[in-house]
Amino acid sequence: MEDSSAHTGIKFIAACNGTTAGGGYELALACDEIVLVDDRSSAVSLPEVPLLGVLPGTGGLTRLTDKRHVRRDLADVFCTTVEGVRGQRAREWALVDAIVKPQNFHEYIEQRAQALAVTSARPKAAAGVHLPPLDRVTEPQGFHYRFVDVRLDGAAQRVELTISAPDAVPASIDAALAAGAHWWPLQMARELDDAILNLRTNYLDYGVWVLKTRGAADPVLATDAFLLEHRKHWFVREVIGQLRRTFARLDVSSRSLFALVDAGSCFAGSLLELALASDRIYMLNQAAAAGGPVLMLSEANFGLLPAVHGRSRIEARFHGDAKRLTEAHAAIGARLECSSAQSLGLVTFGPDALDWDHEIRIALEERGALSPDALTGMEANLRFGPGETLETRVFGRLSAWQNWIFIRPNAVGDAGALKVFGTGRKAKFNRDRI
Repeated sequence: MEDSSAHTGIKFIAACNGTTAGGGYELALACDEIVLVDDRSSAVSLPEVPLLGVLPGTGGLTRLTDKRHVRRDLADVFCTTVEGVRGQRAREWALVDAIVKPQNFHEYIEQRAQALAVTSARPKAAAGVHLPPLDRVTEPQGFHYRFVDVRLDGAAQRVELTISAPDAVPASIDAALAAGAHWWPLQMARELDDAILNLRTNYLDYGVWVLKTRGAADPVLATDAFLLEHRKHWFVREVIGQLRRTFARLDVSSRSLFALVDAGSCFAGSLLELALASDRIYMLNQAAAAGGPVLMLSEANFGLLPAVHGRSRIEARFHGDAKRLTEAHAAIGARLECSSAQSLGLVTFGPDALDWDHEIRIALEERGALSPDALTGMEANLRFGPGETLETRVFGRLSAWQNWIFIRPNAVGDAGALKVFGTGRKAKFNRDRI
């Protein structure tokens, strides 16, 4: 919702006509405007701390302060008050944007919706693009799409994700519209999005994802140039948004991500974002003339597809170092073999052909032997780095605290608040601070 509001001109209003509590208020916090009916009983609240002994899903706490700029002391009162806050106080505390009497409520919402709609640059006469169900073939060893292949290694609890480059590039916007949902960047992004969500939900114990690419670099680079040239067109803007949000799912997935740049790889332009999103990048140190891989940067790597921290992944990789970024930008379009990629800081390790299989096996086995909980916390902290944003706070440090609190005895023990909620019994807490 917030991504659509920021990038595509779709705005959201929370029309709170009644009690808006917990997850309901978190949904409202994701909107552009929150309107509360002023009927002396309707309220907004985040009652998880006093009622359940847990946090309001971390997005709730973070959006109060980072997005709505609610004062810290008022947020403290709000989050520890079961009945919440209503009426004029909710407006004064910035918990809502407006309070409206019941007799005027629906008319006010309609007026605000119309006013926000006028600000949108989305075309009013264009025909939309139909998104058919994805063609996913599922087998015991994995699942497969047109451009994305997922192989499951049950013994090692490891996933191999392979993304293929396009075969061709449309010659015009009309051709892209005619391709519709089957245009490579849109279809590939939808397939990868589906694969990521499937893996995150249904394969919890597969903790290491190995990212690979296949195909020719030129069509990827041509696609990047097409996206940049036509980025203001509504359809291209939506396709870029799908790519941006899909790649960001990797940033916020609690899995170890290793990119393998081996023979036949196509880590070029927008597909290079997959490697830059990874925790480590291994590249085969073999000359291209002998069949070795190359990396290729495009202009798309420098801001078209920002990560959840709002910066390009390459900028975040070098912590904004202007010299390193200038050197990388100067290499756009160059076919970078391992030594060049390493000198630019784009690769973690570059084993040669003799050591490749052994070093990759050892690295993956070592990763799989570590505590998944510790890895999740470590990866989130390192991926999001300095310069916090609302998203990095939600998905990084605070989500780790949230999950930790949810498994503590004060929440889920025999007398924990979550266990006894609704039973009439009072929670019993261990008062020791950790």
